[in-house]
Amino acid sequence: MAPRPLTSQEIDAALAELPGWEFTEDRLRRTYSFAGHFPAAAMVLHVARIQEEMNHHADLLLGYDSVGVSVNTHSVGGKVTELDVRLARRIEEIAPSHGARP
Repeated sequence: MAPRPLTSQEIDAALAELPGWEFTEDRLRRTYSFAGHFPAAAMVLHVARIQEEMNHHADLLLGYDSVGVSVNTHSVGGKVTELDVRLARRIEEIAPSHGARP
């Protein structure tokens, strides 16, 4: 079954369970902060592995001590779908193990 864009109510409900995430410009976004560059880079590699497993990819921005995540689904015109929410949840699950700061 092809993904479908979520309604604004569905996005709001998902964001209620994703602290630190926001919905802007038809994307789910979050920036994580770390104690230094190595834990941030390790987080990017871990996210890359999850993305390959899911066959769904976010835009990642690696800074010295931060990682920015921005995701939507291109196949539905760049809108947010359940795939994006699932990826965000998976990222939230692993972030603490890399020392992500709130």
